Amino acid sequence: MTHSKLIYVHDPMCSWCWGYSPTWLKLKSELDGKVAIEYKVGGLAPDSQDPMSQNMKEMLEGTWHKISAQLGTQFNYDFWRNCQPRRSTYPACRAALIAREENKEIEMIAAIQEAYYLTAQNPSDESTLISLAEKIGLNKEKFAAVLISPELDAEFKSELSFVRTLPIQGFPSLVLIHEDRAYPIEVNYTEWRGSFSQINSILN
Repeated sequence: MTHSKLIYVHDPMCSWCWGYSPTWLKLKSELDGKVAIEYKVGGLAPDSQDPMSQNMKEMLEGTWHKISAQLGTQFNYDFWRNCQPRRSTYPACRAALIAREENKEIEMIAAIQEAYYLTAQNPSDESTLISLAEKIGLNKEKFAAVLISPELDAEFKSELSFVRTLPIQGFPSLVLIHEDRAYPIEVNYTEWRGSFSQINSILN
């Protein structure tokens, strides 16, 4: 039998992924034992030390308000007042890859999302990511060294290349690999049953 798997393509700093999180966790629990699940990072925004432009800040804060209105998602808007935002999500993606090696990928993603969206911390900053790594039980010094290593960057770039071969439109996306074919699965932000039915019908 060909091994089937569901790939969840996301970015830890993607606000729509945060909005989708409760529905995704429900879908994931319903699929437990039915299909293997893999997380893949999509890399929304490359490394940058430049402060975010005012236009970009207003656009992203507006997106948070839109998601909150549509989905009821909680956001802490102090982030836009208290932090120096940068359009840079690659460090957070690399942090998720380090945690994956320690079987703590899901904990790291949740820690990044909660820091960013609920406690107004900036996961574009390495210092934030190092502190979150320690919080979930990773070795702080080892994490800090690996985070800036060329080996990790090569692994990350390889994952981005793979993700770009998948039939996705953005993040979050779901792709079912079954019998060597990739099937895009519809994402409904508030309802898991449609995705569940679509996956089941392909598997069966």
